[in-house]
Amino acid sequence: MIQSRRGADPESSYTARLFARGRAKIAQKLGEEAVETVIEGVGDNPAALVGESADLLYHLLVLWAAAGVSPADVAAELVRREGTSGIAEKRARTNL
Repeated sequence: MIQSRRGADPESSYTARLFARGRAKIAQKLGEEAVETVIEGVGDNPAALVGESADLLYHLLVLWAAAGVSPADVAAELVRREGTSGIAEKRARTNL
């Protein structure tokens, strides 16, 4: 669905509007949604956390699409990391 909106009219599609504004703006919006999700995550309103989480995931998917990354790419990376300690995985990344 997100890819199909790439060439749509930005006046009628929020996703098309994001694509038209560029990857930096999409990333900025993702950051805003992340902050809102964190705020709701420490609050006492599960419904608000669900809503902000949906917004966060949507904007992450749009950013991936804009960068040429697919959910399958991310899933493959998670599979690659399976069975590896998070501490060891982070150490390997910082030693590059």
